[in-house]
Amino acid sequence: MKIRVKWIENASFVAETQSSHAIVMDGAPEGGGRNIGPRPMETLLAGTGGCTAYDVVSILRKGRQSISDCVVEVDAERASDDPKVFTRIHFHFVISGEAVDPVKVERAIELSAKKYCSASIMLAKTAEITHDFEIRPMSADRLGSAAKT
Repeated sequence: MKIRVKWIENASFVAETQSSHAIVMDGAPEGGGRNIGPRPMETLLAGTGGCTAYDVVSILRKGRQSISDCVVEVDAERASDDPKVFTRIHFHFVISGEAVDPVKVERAIELSAKKYCSASIMLAKTAEITHDFEIRPMSADRLGSAAKT
C-alpha cells in the first residue's frame, strides 16, 4: 500500500491514496492550521473505526444476520507528553436490525479485535482497547425501505 502526502501550506496536507482518493488534513489554528480538515491523529482514529466496522458488518452478514445499520462511536485518550500516542480507545458499536443475535455480534467484534482489524491490533501495542455494543431494532423508516428491496 502506498500513500502520498503533500504539504499544501501552513499545517495543511493532502494525502493521496493508492486507490485514487484524497484526504485533506490540517492542524489546529493554534498550531498554524486553518481547520480545513481533520487532524492526522483524528484521521488515524477514524480509519481504525472504519476498519473494525467493515469487519463487523462483513462477519455479521456472512453469519446471515439481518442488520440494517452499524455505527461505531470511538472515544480515545492520548498521552499528555510526546509522543502523544493513544493510551486508551473504546469502541461502542450500535447495531440495528431484525432479530440480531447478541452472541454473534459479540463474536464478530472479538474476531475483528483479535484477528482481522490490522489498525486496532496495531494501536493495541500502545493503547488499552475496549469494546461494547448495543442492538437496536430496525427503525420503521428502514423497515419500509427494506420491504421494497
